[in-house]
Amino acid sequence: MTPATSPRRDGPRRVVVLGSTGSIGVQALEVVAAAPDRFRVTALAAGGSDPALLARQAVATGAEHVAVADERALPALREHLAAALAGRPLPELHAGPDAATTLAGLPADVVLNGITGSVGLAPTLAALAAAAPGGAAEGAVLALANKESLVVGGPLVLAAAGRAGGMARAVAPVDSEHSALAQCLRGGRADEVRRLVLTASGGPFRGWSRERLADVTPEQALAHPTWAMGPVITTNSATLVNKGLEVIEAHLLFDLPMDRVDVVVHPQSVVHSMVEFVDGATLAQASPPSMRIPIALGLGWPDRVPDAGPACDWTTAQTWEFLPLDDDAFPAVRLARQVGTAGGTSPAVLNAANEECVDAFLAGLTSFVSIVDTVARVVEEAASAPDVAAGRTADDLSLDDVLGAERWARARAREVLGVPAAGRA
Repeated sequence: MTPATSPRRDGPRRVVVLGSTGSIGVQALEVVAAAPDRFRVTALAAGGSDPALLARQAVATGAEHVAVADERALPALREHLAAALAGRPLPELHAGPDAATTLAGLPADVVLNGITGSVGLAPTLAALAAAAPGGAAEGAVLALANKESLVVGGPLVLAAAGRAGGMARAVAPVDSEHSALAQCLRGGRADEVRRLVLTASGGPFRGWSRERLADVTPEQALAHPTWAMGPVITTNSATLVNKGLEVIEAHLLFDLPMDRVDVVVHPQSVVHSMVEFVDGATLAQASPPSMRIPIALGLGWPDRVPDAGPACDWTTAQTWEFLPLDDDAFPAVRLARQVGTAGGTSPAVLNAANEECVDAFLAGLTSFVSIVDTVARVVEEAASAPDVAAGRTADDLSLDDVLGAERWARARAREVLGVPAAGRA
């Protein structure tokens, strides 16, 4: 994958932010506010858990479209907007599970998908469809922070990106690791790349044995030593499922076999990832732990945004550690490699089963180690389960196949855990 190009037009880039009240969305709006000559927000979408914040964001940015996935949040959103705008016209409001997808297809130069979970797949596909020739946002870039949509719908996303000019042209990665890889890949040709090396902080349980992990509590799992994230992503980081998803994501984004995507533990989280070239040279992207740099680069790709985030202080003594991954205590990356190699709906099964297991763990209904154990069992059973389309190739895989596999995986994970439906949208 070579760097995506970006639409060229006079004036600030029109930006649609999906997941605006989450961590990525909030920081994206801070980047936009600091560079009004470069960016202008035209639409905001959020789940609806904080309509007051969404209303404040809409007023501050002047967004013309505002959406909530939870229709029950619409009255509160309208009330907050009316109070803040004091008689001025309200933005056009959208509500319901398809609202973010609607906004993703609007005319724009950049669509930032910062939604958490596989519900981000439909907006990803809509943004890429709009970016294709003849679409409402022809030539736009998808700044992708929602790794699940690529993992779950890999073949569908690749096909949609192809229609929009190719993955390299249509998608700018926002995950810090994949942004780092994309930056490092500027240093050489595709045929000069030997391997990609993703860094992992190791989470709060780095160095723990599997036996010690058996008694981990949700409070412990949510105490990440480096990053402030939502509960699902933070738990995924603790189990290293997040890193497994990132391995699959890198494989798809940069078109390299799974066995050429490695993981190394780097507790300081300063080196965000590395690319090793055939001559033995390795390029690394380093900056203090902050998402503002990859977010700004995703919004401005391929151009950098001055002063987007902090730089390393080379006047201060510091030590960076790099440690091998313990696959016995943390088998999630090994499982993800198997799933990514299998392809088809297997990644969708892994992701959906994991979301259900994380919900159960955070609710105190299952143990920490059972998360990956249960996911592995569901993945294994899916290979021979009817109506999962496990054997489908990329050419004949449909969105219905992916959604059906997800539904099966969620139900089976709950059966294995012995827990009721979590009520996930």
